[in-house]
Amino acid sequence: MEKVKFGNTGLEVARLGVGLAEIGSELTMSEIDQAAEVLNGALDAGINFLDTAASYNISEELIGKTVGVRRDEYHLATKAGRGSGDGDGWSYETISDSIDRSLRRLQTDRVETVQLHSCGIDVLERGDAIRALEDARDAGKTRFIGYSGDNEAAHWAVDSGMFQTLQTSFNLVEQRAYSSGLLEKAAAAGMGVIIKRPIGGGSWGRAKSGEASAIRRYDDEYFRRSVAMRADGEVVGEPEDAIIAAMGFTFAHPEVNVAIVGTKNPRHMASNIESLAAALSVSGDMVDDLHERFARLDDGWRQLT
Repeated sequence: MEKVKFGNTGLEVARLGVGLAEIGSELTMSEIDQAAEVLNGALDAGINFLDTAASYNISEELIGKTVGVRRDEYHLATKAGRGSGDGDGWSYETISDSIDRSLRRLQTDRVETVQLHSCGIDVLERGDAIRALEDARDAGKTRFIGYSGDNEAAHWAVDSGMFQTLQTSFNLVEQRAYSSGLLEKAAAAGMGVIIKRPIGGGSWGRAKSGEASAIRRYDDEYFRRSVAMRADGEVVGEPEDAIIAAMGFTFAHPEVNVAIVGTKNPRHMASNIESLAAALSVSGDMVDDLHERFARLDDGWRQLT
């Protein structure tokens, strides 16, 4: 699997990574064999980037119990903050305790990246949460510190120069990170860029078939945008497979280092991996067409947090 530089971190990452929110939230410990099949299958195929969070229920425990013995084969990113502790989720103590707890759950003594989990500018400016990450980095618990989030707070994080990685939402119906210059700015700063929701929850394909489905909190809005963008007719050069089209749009942007796709289904993981080669060769005309449609129809389509 193709690997690229992860910003200026010195790491190399496969273009496709694994997001662990779905596994952590929708599986139980009695389904650990299913989680093991998904994660070992991903590693066997060359994926080397796993993204989790303290708030993703049993996600960290499942990683530790299933692929902890393969720790040197992948780069590991987790998140601290939102929903990761009692009281003020953004205090120095809560963030520090969250990182220590994550390491225990993950059965490791360090991760590659700890990210603040979608806090607002007020938390970033207060400084306690950032200081907790910096101290964890100085103690060798993480190699890098990052911010995971969107809109103005993501711009603040990039502009601050304090973070080495950025995770943000970007896909064919969620283009504000591109149009606002966020991706370009992060890449210019040498940050490792991680994209969440790179296929928009499958909304592009569902809009084609007319099959609305609301599982995640952003599904309804992504479906609405997909319907609006498809109403203009056939997209120039669009592949028949909507997942390949969506994935290909995201990967067509050179600022993107790794895009994380989450699934608890081993077959879906295998299908995503199989689709990657086709996605990396989508038409530039398709990308331009989708940019034009988003820009013309955008009536305040901010990144969904």
